[in-house]
Amino acid sequence: MTLIQALIIATLGYCSSIYGPWLFGTVGGWDVVGRPLVAGAIIGFILGKPTEGIIIGAAVQALYIGLVTPGLSMPGDINFAAWIGIPLAIVSSSSPEYAVSLAVPLSFLGVACVYLVVSVNVWFVHWQEKLVDQGKLDLAINVPLVAQITNFLVRFVPIFLANYYGAGFISNLVKLIPNWLGDIFLVLGKMLPAVGFGLLIKYMLNDKIEILYFLIGFLLISIFKMPIIPVVIIAVFLAYLDYKHTSKKEREYGTH
Repeated sequence: MTLIQALIIATLGYCSSIYGPWLFGTVGGWDVVGRPLVAGAIIGFILGKPTEGIIIGAAVQALYIGLVTPGLSMPGDINFAAWIGIPLAIVSSSSPEYAVSLAVPLSFLGVACVYLVVSVNVWFVHWQEKLVDQGKLDLAINVPLVAQITNFLVRFVPIFLANYYGAGFISNLVKLIPNWLGDIFLVLGKMLPAVGFGLLIKYMLNDKIEILYFLIGFLLISIFKMPIIPVVIIAVFLAYLDYKHTSKKEREYGTH
């Protein structure tokens, strides 16, 4: 792989990360260019092998076809899986299965990078709040752009080095992370999804009693081990009953 190709791939990989704002936020980045199928086609075109890129991208995409990241819950990060795993498989003329095998550990490394970014960027949030309190709004509005430096470092740099120097770089990079630092980010990583879900629930609930719906879903899946489809059917039924009850109350209130 040439230097120019590695730079282009690393730039697109950074822009399509979950916190990359440059491709219309997550709309054009994480949700489009960040998908392995789309990324595979782009990478294949850059490397002059579009067919191989699409085939390998489709194989990696199938692995993460149901991936969702609500409330900062990150079961896997497809950014590294796509922008490192796919080009390495193409350059080495490997099979799609090889790219899939690379995708799993790379996705876990990407999750660690996500939690690293959100942990470090808390400082930027407090800095912005301080600037707002001081009335320095022109500076405060640019803090999110300045904070992109952390996302750039953990996305562009590893993707570029891995593609330019090979997969061995990633293995050596992981070995350099101290165990104590990894444990810290692991603890933070387990806390952040809970905070994210809490914020989502706070804005979704019209009445505190509605938290019972979430508790019922949790019990059905975590305790009774029910498949997701029956739980969704039950949820739709409960939502219908709640809608009918709310509509009836609104009609009765409107007649008085």
